[in-house]
Amino acid sequence: MKYCLILTLCYFSLVSKAQIGGNSTYEFLRLPNSARITALGGSLITVRDADLNLAYHNPAALNSSMHRSLVFNQSVHMGTTHGYVAYAHNIDQLKKPFMVHAGLQYISYGEFQNRDVTGTYTGKTSAAEYAINTGIGYQVSKFLSVGANAKTILSYLGNYNSTGIAFDASAMFSDTSRNINLTVAFKNMGSQFSTYNRNGNMEPIPFDLQIGVAHKLKYIPLRFSVIMHNLHQWGIVYDDPNNQDNQALFINDGAQQDGSALKTVDDIFRHFIFNIELLFGKKGKKEILRLAAGYNHMRRGELTSSTLNDLAGFSFGIGIRIKQFQIDYGFGGYHFAGSAHHFGISVNLDEVLKGSPKKSHQNKKKPKNKTAE
Repeated sequence: MKYCLILTLCYFSLVSKAQIGGNSTYEFLRLPNSARITALGGSLITVRDADLNLAYHNPAALNSSMHRSLVFNQSVHMGTTHGYVAYAHNIDQLKKPFMVHAGLQYISYGEFQNRDVTGTYTGKTSAAEYAINTGIGYQVSKFLSVGANAKTILSYLGNYNSTGIAFDASAMFSDTSRNINLTVAFKNMGSQFSTYNRNGNMEPIPFDLQIGVAHKLKYIPLRFSVIMHNLHQWGIVYDDPNNQDNQALFINDGAQQDGSALKTVDDIFRHFIFNIELLFGKKGKKEILRLAAGYNHMRRGELTSSTLNDLAGFSFGIGIRIKQFQIDYGFGGYHFAGSAHHFGISVNLDEVLKGSPKKSHQNKKKPKNKTAE
């Protein structure tokens, strides 16, 4: 962990300063795809368990415990609906088995009114975007797993359409004896196939380089993760000319914050997401109850209000297992004007079939009715 942080800070000093806001298209790819990830601050590349939702952001998390898992997720945020559905299967016909999964991420922005330059109403239009995701995960050794995703992107914004493709690649080191996971993920590498304007230039998609580490305590059912994102560039602060004092370290009390040292610390922490999970009970390899909380400093720095206290950047949630079903809820604080509420349900089809009552193949002979003489 110490050497990882040193290398990361050295890397920061070599890259140029830039910001990520508004510089790419298909921004919905950054959204958390499940209620659990929403509850943990928007990213979770450091855990490898039976949750299939983790494979969307980290395909190296694919493992045999996800075999025949089916997940559904839906969130509502500021009038938009966003969801994700996926299925995973274990391919064991070869010498070394590997996992595959397929899913669909979608977001609907609702309906809008069309008006011409004079303000005359000309009808309605809608906007939606989709990402068809397929991926593979492979266990290289006892400690190392790798994976890759391919996402076909379809975007329909009124009369303007665009298509593109994105790839994810990740590697995950897991030391089960020490309960430590270390992950490197290259997310959303790719480009557009077609632009919204036929005569326009190609726009970049939201590439993200992430490194994360997780540790589960030995005697306490607590797992904490630290995830560093957007490591390919240093300055990710939105340059708002109307607000030069936009540093917000955890709690923004509206006080004036000056000094280059504070700004440097703020710039560093914008790359960090912190989250914890309390894990209760155990049924096989799956916890019965999960309590989650997270903090995303970039989200708080960009969306918090300078005059009102809000929960921007903070998130929390709960997951409970009821028989064969895993039910999750996640709350993500974005702005006092609205927050994200995420719901998810997952099921393993093998567990459902195993838990269903077996039909008896022994036909009991019915007693013959005695006919009255």
